[in-house]
Amino acid sequence: MMHVFYLSAYHERKFWFSNRQELEREITFQGDSAVYYSYYKDMLKAPSFERGVYELTHNNRTVSLKTINAVQQMSLYPELIASVLYQATGSNEMIEPVYFYIGIVFGLQGIYVTALFVTSWLMSGTWLAGMLTVAWFLINRVDTTRIEYSIPLRENWALPYFACQVAALTGYLKRNLNTYAERFCYLLMSASTYTFMMAWEYSHYVLFLQAVSLLLLDVFAEEQGDKVYEVYKIYIFSLFLGYLLQFENPALLVSPLLSLVGSLMLIKCLQLNGKKGTFVAKVIKVFKFYLVCTLPLTLNLIMKTFVPHKENEHVLKFLEVKFGLNVTKNFTLNWLLCQESLQAPSQDFFLRLTQSSLLPFYILVLIICLLSMTQVIFRRINGKSQKETVTLEDGRIGERPEIIYHVIHTLILGSLSMLMEGLKFIWTPYVCMLAAFGVCSPELWMTLLKWLRLRTVHPILLALILSMAVPTIIGLSLWKEFFPRLITELTELQEFYDPDTVELMTWIKRQAPVAAVFAGSPQLMGVIKLCTGWMVTSLPLYSDDDLLRRNENIYQIYSKRSAEDIYKILTSYKANYLIVEDAICNEMGTTRGCRVKDLLDVANGHVVCDEGDKLTYSKYGRFCHEVKINYSPYVNYFTRVYWNRSYFVYKVNTVISFQS
Repeated sequence: MMHVFYLSAYHERKFWFSNRQELEREITFQGDSAVYYSYYKDMLKAPSFERGVYELTHNNRTVSLKTINAVQQMSLYPELIASVLYQATGSNEMIEPVYFYIGIVFGLQGIYVTALFVTSWLMSGTWLAGMLTVAWFLINRVDTTRIEYSIPLRENWALPYFACQVAALTGYLKRNLNTYAERFCYLLMSASTYTFMMAWEYSHYVLFLQAVSLLLLDVFAEEQGDKVYEVYKIYIFSLFLGYLLQFENPALLVSPLLSLVGSLMLIKCLQLNGKKGTFVAKVIKVFKFYLVCTLPLTLNLIMKTFVPHKENEHVLKFLEVKFGLNVTKNFTLNWLLCQESLQAPSQDFFLRLTQSSLLPFYILVLIICLLSMTQVIFRRINGKSQKETVTLEDGRIGERPEIIYHVIHTLILGSLSMLMEGLKFIWTPYVCMLAAFGVCSPELWMTLLKWLRLRTVHPILLALILSMAVPTIIGLSLWKEFFPRLITELTELQEFYDPDTVELMTWIKRQAPVAAVFAGSPQLMGVIKLCTGWMVTSLPLYSDDDLLRRNENIYQIYSKRSAEDIYKILTSYKANYLIVEDAICNEMGTTRGCRVKDLLDVANGHVVCDEGDKLTYSKYGRFCHEVKINYSPYVNYFTRVYWNRSYFVYKVNTVISFQS
């Protein structure tokens, strides 16, 4: 509850939200967030829930010349549920829709930190670890969540459920769990896995990484095999139920998660076993390893052959270019590569984690757990049996199955986060949780002390002292250094000031015809869709190949193309108005070669990449510059009807005059 109140107060201070008009509030939703919230508004305006759902699933009022199933393509189930709750609870008489919407998202963030709190508590056995987890999460919130910058993002709806799933999985993997607790963890895990999958279109990729972690857990701790395969059943059930309720979404059938889990279940059904130590058993193990490596790939290729799909093809192409397997001049792929969230994390990221003491303690805990796991593996190779119950005195943190799972999972997520910064919002919260568990766990300190072989002080007593003293010292230092900063953030009044966008939206609502279609950058089109409801030519969504092509074509207004070429592109999408943004046209990007106009020049062959910045001959100037000068042939195709400091609006002429 404290975390929710903090987010609410900070959001109010940052945007002066309660003092804004509705239009100014809506402008705070940028890009794809604006699109998501606009559909929430559409649901509230619908005469009935059924009619609202039908209009979203057969939507032809958003993108020109295109009917889309917005619920499937944009995972709008959170908006559907929010609209139902708003009307069913009678909140329309007490609270404005926007406050109800962001209130639900902030409430989910409260569930998020609660799930991290519980997970750390379950692993360490003390609530102190949970408190330290939440403290680190809040202090490092720039790297743990994007809730401050973009509230309606799918990950802000989905990751709280994933955190609940991980908490339930942690409890489920514990040894000596009673039947009722195990059943509760299983049911919670099932519900949260399915909800997570329905809330985010990329959730099955995150669950795939978790499935790989569980596969490796099955290798390290064979006695957990039955539980691991029960989790696999949850994956399969969630995938097929999600496939049906997401309007037979083919992306789920061709997902790597289904191929991996399906293959592992098939191998399990073959019952390939042999007497331990025999030659036959060794051959069977090699054959199993071969099947695990090849069968998922084979099954995935078979599914892709028989299941028609176009979804996420650009994801594979992007990964090829990202890992240096291919080179391309394609605008969309290069534009994605230039996005900050898809680049390697900066040094500032590691500096922030180090300043809050999170990274050093995470590395310490990770090293101790990895060494203990290695020790357990060597004990198994030497034929020493494992204890069913590991006591504190044993000092074997690496034998606990839930610890093995978390170590493997955080290593996989961390490795990918080093390649794409956007994944840090999944990884960093679990860094907080794992580091807090470690410093608060007597068992981890006992493991370290047994290696050091201290004889002056009883190791159990020293482990108990360290497990309380170290987190207390960390907590006091964090309180002294960071608590004043948090209070300052809540007392400082910030200001969100964007009068040019407000003026543009006001002009559109007052002057543009209701049937008008607007063309411009996808980010601006999302805001227009939300604030005015007018039809647009493209949207800031990157999971649909057709929308990606539209985005590239509309972005040509910032390239060195002729007025006739731009006119043909716009009329092919039935655009009536064109909006040129000065910020893009005169962009001074910090990353060399990542400005929109640079990427367009590369894609259009106007830059020779092998010769540095040398330009090839182009008969035309940059369209966004030339159209402002008002000379032929530009004035023949386009008529300027509105402008301010940031935006220039041109009417696409239906009758073309070639008089100079």
